[in-house]
Amino acid sequence: MPSIQISEKLISFVTFLPIFFISLSVHEFAHAYAASKLGDNTAKILGRLTLNPFKHADLIGTYLMPLASLTSGFALIGWAKPVPINRANFKNDLKDDAIVSFAGPFSNLILSVLFFILFVISARVIPGDKHYILNFCWYGVFLNIFLSFFNLLPIPPLDGSHILYDLFPGKLTAKLLRMGIFGSILLMFFIYSPLWSFFMNFINLVLSLFVKTANFFNV
Repeated sequence: MPSIQISEKLISFVTFLPIFFISLSVHEFAHAYAASKLGDNTAKILGRLTLNPFKHADLIGTYLMPLASLTSGFALIGWAKPVPINRANFKNDLKDDAIVSFAGPFSNLILSVLFFILFVISARVIPGDKHYILNFCWYGVFLNIFLSFFNLLPIPPLDGSHILYDLFPGKLTAKLLRMGIFGSILLMFFIYSPLWSFFMNFINLVLSLFVKTANFFNV
């Protein structure tokens, strides 16, 4: 009977996909949770105060884009449905909105640390071939570091644009926040510009700190 061979690309995709869903769900849940704690239950009423990935899934960003990346070979780009926020429900709309906006990227940073701890424990405790387990954990570290700092970029519709306005409210930052589809176009220009390499160099610098920490634990 001939052996069935599965491509490494498909294995990597299948390994990466659950981390992708988990990371996006935790990010949106953190926004909803922070908003609820600060007086805005809009997301909670709409069923978005949950870790259920299907509640946060966007047809194009969560399903079609990952499939397109598998078939085309391009890097995986995706997103979830933004959690609805009503700033009018906050006691201090600028401060509270900044906290809610920061909650998403911060949750990814925490998740990256948790995946890293799991990576170190797996490397030291699990016997035998643990290649796929370590890959799974490291994907979790990388994706969540990426999501954390990517979402902090001050480009709409990313969280960083809200934080920028909340810290420096004014006509210029208000116009930036209201760019709509033009903000997404600006973001695409950034991704395909030479500036992207500087951003990725920063991500690699942060990841190198995780690598040095792993070496400290003899992993």
